[in-house]
Amino acid sequence: MTEPARGEKEEKEADHHPYRRPVDAATLILVDRNAATPKVLVGKRHDKVVFMPGKFVFPGGRVDKTDNRIPVAAPISPELEANLMKGSPKTPLPRARALAIAAIREACEETGLCLGRRCEGTVPKFEGVWQPFSDAGLLPDPSGLFLIARAITPPGRVRRFDTRFFTADASAIAHRVEGVIHADAELVELVWVELGSKPLADLHPMTKNVLRELELRLETGPLRHDAPVPFFHFYGGRMHRDVLA
Repeated sequence: MTEPARGEKEEKEADHHPYRRPVDAATLILVDRNAATPKVLVGKRHDKVVFMPGKFVFPGGRVDKTDNRIPVAAPISPELEANLMKGSPKTPLPRARALAIAAIREACEETGLCLGRRCEGTVPKFEGVWQPFSDAGLLPDPSGLFLIARAITPPGRVRRFDTRFFTADASAIAHRVEGVIHADAELVELVWVELGSKPLADLHPMTKNVLRELELRLETGPLRHDAPVPFFHFYGGRMHRDVLA
């Protein structure tokens, strides 16, 4: 059964832009569960960027056409594959894998935190955004990712994304690139904040929807792949929450 999502008032359809097909994107929410109240990692955007200036966000961005071709330390789990392929039309397996890899790439690029694993033998020589992995002797490791939600930006927006929201435990961070966060960067600060704390109240309405889903999952114990995965999408004048099947 479909139900309206939280924040629907902020997500009313805009009609001042032509229809744009949403592009695939991935977001990663890193969770630290070492204390009684879990913490999540957020970054504060620069005050002068065009999109969401000064706001706290989770690292993420669009899928790159090369993401599915990057060697990995371990594949995504069959259960995660199945969750990513749900929906209509069905997501092809290469695209599903690319989404998971994109989440790791964006996190490393925007925060300097790399989810990877040291492997026996020679690590391929990566270039560009993947270079920190080869410099540290790592291969990206998506095996510990969980899918929390999927959301599509409403029609009428200048930018539209079909975003998969992943989460991973902070213990999966294998390397930190220094100098990524600074006063002139896209993200000027990284903060580990407790769930329910003030910085999270200022998140984008859809991100708050997803974070609430994560909170509910964490309250039940260790994350599992067999939990329902919500799908937030826009029709009939408002945002709705379905479950991927």
